[in-house]
Formats: sequence, structure tokens, C-alpha cells
Amino acid sequence: MADINIVQEHQLTPNKAREAAQKVAEEMAAEFDMECKWEGDVLHFERSGVAGSLTLRQHQAEMEIKLGFLFSAFSGKIESKVTENMRKVFGAA
Repeated sequence: MADINIVQEHQLTPNKAREAAQKVAEEMAAEFDMECKWEGDVLHFERSGVAGSLTLRQHQAEMEIKLGFLFSAFSGKIESKVTENMRKVFGAA
């Protein structure tokens, strides 16, 4: 399994950070047919071959993704796209 770990700093309030994370979750669910659920400040997501979490902390969001064998070939492209999306969503103060 390939592992992707992305940390994005932010200056959002806890409520705004959660709204941003929810937006990321909705986009992922629609684009990649993923199941998403919250457990406290951690958003878990999964589908066949992909599992991960988005953890919200004060001034920081961390995305961890585990890719199965078939998706591991695309890990660079997936990491690039997720990094760009996180920067876009959490980078705005």
C-alpha cells in the first residue's frame, strides 16, 4: 500500500475549518464515490482500494491516505491533486 500524508497550515476558526473539511469530503465523495463520516474532529473516508482520514487541529489540517495496489501506481498524481485541493480550501484565511 502507498501512503500519502499531507499537512496544510490554516488560519481558520474551528467552525470554518470543519466547513472547509466538509467541502473537501463532499467533493471526494462525488468525484471518487467514497463513503465519508465524522468522528469528532477526524473525517474518515473509504472506498475499495482507498482509505484515509482528514484530521483537524488548531491551525492545521492533516490528510492521510492509504492506497491499495491498483491505486498506488497513481500515488503521485493523487498526492498532487489532494495537495492542490487542500491548499485551495484551507489556504484561504
